[in-house]
Amino acid sequence: MNVEKFEILIDGFADLLATKVLERLSGEAATSNGALRPRLLDVEQAAVYLGRTKISIQHMISAGRLPVVRVDRRVFIDVRDLDALIVNCKSNFN
Repeated sequence: MNVEKFEILIDGFADLLATKVLERLSGEAATSNGALRPRLLDVEQAAVYLGRTKISIQHMISAGRLPVVRVDRRVFIDVRDLDALIVNCKSNFN
């Protein structure tokens, strides 16, 4: 493989990687079938997202540590709030 073809391959890979990073940062990453990731998750989905139990998520909601979106009688959690919780709980190792 000559240098020119190698550079084209690397540029293509870099463009693909940059697109994926931007999609994830914007919160609109597509799933494997092309559908958008839902922004609102139910309690069980939020538990899976955080690696916690459904009961622990319910306790966090009751304690006011996790805001919810109520639609009729259903309770949803915004993925952005889950991401913010993760960032806020990170330890600072400076």
